[in-house]
Formats: sequence, C-alpha cells, structure tokens
Amino acid sequence: MPETLKIRVLVRPKEGILDPQGEAVRGALPALGFEGVRTVHIGRLIEMEVESADEVDAMCRRLLSNPTIEEYEWEVVS
Repeated sequence: MPETLKIRVLVRPKEGILDPQGEAVRGALPALGFEGVRTVHIGRLIEMEVESADEVDAMCRRLLSNPTIEEYEWEVVS
C-alpha cells in the first residue's frame, strides 16, 4: 500500500468579505457573557489523505474554495 500524506486545508472568507455566520456568532457572544470579541470569521477545515501533495493547490483553487471570496492555506500534518 502506498504511503499517504495527511493534508489539512483551512478555508476562510477573504478580508472585507461579508461573513454572516461570523457576525451571528460575534453578536451572540456578549449574551453568553463573553465580552471584548471584535471580529469572528467562520471557515471550514478539510482533512484528507493523499499519495502526493503535488495537486493540493489545484484542488483548493478548483473545488475546495471559491477564490473570488475565500482564501485558503494548507499544510502537511503528521
């Protein structure tokens, strides 16, 4: 069986893009007693195992994120 790499991709809204989920969470935090939170951004974490990391960037650009409104970063994790 070929060895695999575990990849972790973090996708989140670009700076300046409206984030309704983040705003809802930011608005709810004071009601729960959490003060002083200025911004909240909700993103998604994608984990996958691949044989090679050569095409991870292309996967992120073409399927895992919307490059118009989102940014992503990925890393190989152990």
